[in-house]
Amino acid sequence: MEIRDADDGRLVSGGRARHPPAGPPRSEQDPAAWWRAFEAAYAEAGAPPVDAVAVAAQQHGMVVLDGRGRVLRPAKLWNDTESAPQATALVDRLGARGWAAACGSVPVASFTITKLAWLRENEPEVFAAVRRLLLPHDWLTLRLTGEVVTDRGDASGTGYWSPVDERWRPDLLALVDADVDWVARLPRVADPGEAVGDWKGARVAPGTGDNMAAALGLGLAPGDVAISLGTSGTVFSVSERPVADASGEVAGFADAAGRFLPLVCTLNAARVVDAFARLLGVDLAGFDRLALEARDGARGLVLLPYLDGERTPNRPDATGVLAGLRTDVTPAQVARAAIEGVVCGLLDGLDALKGVGVDVDTGRLALVGGGARSTAVRTIVASLTGRHVIVPVADELVATGACVQAASVLHGCPPEQLAAAWSLCGGEVVEPDARVDADEVRGRYAERRDAEAARRRVGPSPRCS
Repeated sequence: MEIRDADDGRLVSGGRARHPPAGPPRSEQDPAAWWRAFEAAYAEAGAPPVDAVAVAAQQHGMVVLDGRGRVLRPAKLWNDTESAPQATALVDRLGARGWAAACGSVPVASFTITKLAWLRENEPEVFAAVRRLLLPHDWLTLRLTGEVVTDRGDASGTGYWSPVDERWRPDLLALVDADVDWVARLPRVADPGEAVGDWKGARVAPGTGDNMAAALGLGLAPGDVAISLGTSGTVFSVSERPVADASGEVAGFADAAGRFLPLVCTLNAARVVDAFARLLGVDLAGFDRLALEARDGARGLVLLPYLDGERTPNRPDATGVLAGLRTDVTPAQVARAAIEGVVCGLLDGLDALKGVGVDVDTGRLALVGGGARSTAVRTIVASLTGRHVIVPVADELVATGACVQAASVLHGCPPEQLAAAWSLCGGEVVEPDARVDADEVRGRYAERRDAEAARRRVGPSPRCS
């Protein structure tokens, strides 16, 4: 949680509270834990009076309520992969091209619609009792205001809202169950900049998904691109036009400000670094030093970082590959290969954005997320892209983006104008190392990636980990 001055963006205070641990394949949490975390974080921040509030939360999850507004079961989070079979079945019903045209994206196990199909098949009694279908941030906004409302950014990650038509698509939900009145079960989609209610005298903004909030916190504009290394990894940009990618690599989301947010996601990013640091018996600082000791290319060692499944095509059972081992391999080479593997996977995502016509070359390249704290990660991203990399000053961009949205609603001005006024668009600049042979590193990774795809006989190679 962040509390900022609505005029100049100065950080006034902040607070943190842990959520219960959850991870794939079954990744679930009781929404009540989110509210307890909110109250604890607000108390830690000093519980000051505020003029405006916005909630940003992980995309894609599923919160189901009964007719009295009670939570029917633990919420399924975005990284719950139990619905992979349902995702495959839904894509088969409409076809990848049909899905991309209908909602901008080809559903995978993270999408809300696949989780809903899982619920119908596995918990029919719960499914029959559902009267409200919400996203995590919607539920928190409901607790704040009593209003059942969402925003266009988060709605675009459900698999049943169209960024092109700016409306729900109950016909897509009918593929899950044609006998349900879905319109009555969905929240209203608020306009960007709309106050949707009040909490303790403060205006409440529509809120949004985490990636959309990060874009607000960065002041992302068309031509800019952000690479985020959290537990998962994302590559995203702001676009003036919607994107529909039938390959499924690029999700054609809307943003929180009236434009669009084409995005590529991978399950594996900073968790890969954590895993290999544990294997090498070093802390993260030690791992960082090891990776910087080794030369680029790690003497032929290549990691395909599919440690907890991969994004396409709905394969939560995929595993990683470490290739090119020799008897004289060193810990430094392993550390370097781990980071290069993660970065190469994310740069495949950057290529995918370019492939669908998104401008990612004329603006800034921002590196964000917990992984951005690593000197080795920063250097390798800059060197493999051949571009200057900006590491923003703001440490919690999702929370910062929520503050931008709240202040935007309070002042009635565009969020990008506020981000510029708050000086959120700058940061530390990292230059590429001209000695690094980026073509060789990425080429060797691509060879291993394509060979592994051919070995598994899954058709065209999945370019994103």
